[in-house]
Amino acid sequence: MIDLDFFSSPIGLGHVTRDIAIANNFENISTKFITGSNAAKILKNLDFKVEDVYIPPSFIIENGKLKNSTRWLWNYYQYYKRCKKISEEIIQKDKPKFIVSDEDFASLTIAQNKKIPTVLITDIVQTNFVNGITSFIEKMMNKSMQKIMKNCDTVIIPENGVDEGNIKRVGPIVRQTRFSRDELRKKFSFDKKTIVISVGGTDAGLYLIEKTIESISKIKKDIDVIVVSGPSLSKEFEETVRNFGFVDNLHEIIFAADVIVSLAGKSTIDESKVYGTPGIFIPIKGHFEQEDNAKEEGFVFEDIYKIDELIIEKLEQKRNPVHSNGAINAYNIIKKLM
Repeated sequence: MIDLDFFSSPIGLGHVTRDIAIANNFENISTKFITGSNAAKILKNLDFKVEDVYIPPSFIIENGKLKNSTRWLWNYYQYYKRCKKISEEIIQKDKPKFIVSDEDFASLTIAQNKKIPTVLITDIVQTNFVNGITSFIEKMMNKSMQKIMKNCDTVIIPENGVDEGNIKRVGPIVRQTRFSRDELRKKFSFDKKTIVISVGGTDAGLYLIEKTIESISKIKKDIDVIVVSGPSLSKEFEETVRNFGFVDNLHEIIFAADVIVSLAGKSTIDESKVYGTPGIFIPIKGHFEQEDNAKEEGFVFEDIYKIDELIIEKLEQKRNPVHSNGAINAYNIIKKLM
């Protein structure tokens, strides 16, 4: 019998990286992750028990812009229905005492029907991908999501703020490292001012990589350029660019870097802020969540055309790490409920 089934959305890598930060605190709690794609790969690399069973829908991105959002939403709805069947089989087999979900609403639906205690980890309370006549589908999904959230024992939001009802705001949830920044710079051979370009687990950020490398070529400084392209990009870059490909320790690379250029995923932003590395966060245009995240940090999609200016500005910026106990706070909530 499993104490805890941890269902982690495989849409991007930010969900599983913050879930790892929480699970690293678990003691004497038998845990299994259920996810898919590259999220499962990271967990396997770190020796977590995991079932690789989810196949998430891909965003359609052209020149950094989200296309056919209505089609994606329909594909997501079909994906949700498949996940309900998968999660029901797993929950029936594992008979867990507890369910934790990071934005996997399918497993929460099944668990709540079976009266199993549930915790949701999320940084969104509703989606806003489409407008017009087809938005009724999204409105129905949002209504369902609100009902699921209301029925959770606790909803953990990884931001600072006031608790409301079953919603607990714990602060940014970030993985910890036992190495100093100097040790990491030596480990990664970061000998000069180092710009890291990170685009997560999909090919959605290829346009950002290309525009950033193009912009850096205008900078008259002796700097190193590191690309963390993830597992989905096989593109060759010019010789002056080092491609780390797929990594399971992006937080350490961010800590060692002088500037991080990234898509505007919340987990990468949080890791940048906690480790004090100046960041430039360019959203996928039309992706409401990334656009909101970027706006909060002072960026918009159009900043992609002046990355060279932003990098020069950020290289002069002092490091200002922000302390956060988000991971341990989330763990303590889960432990208390169990």
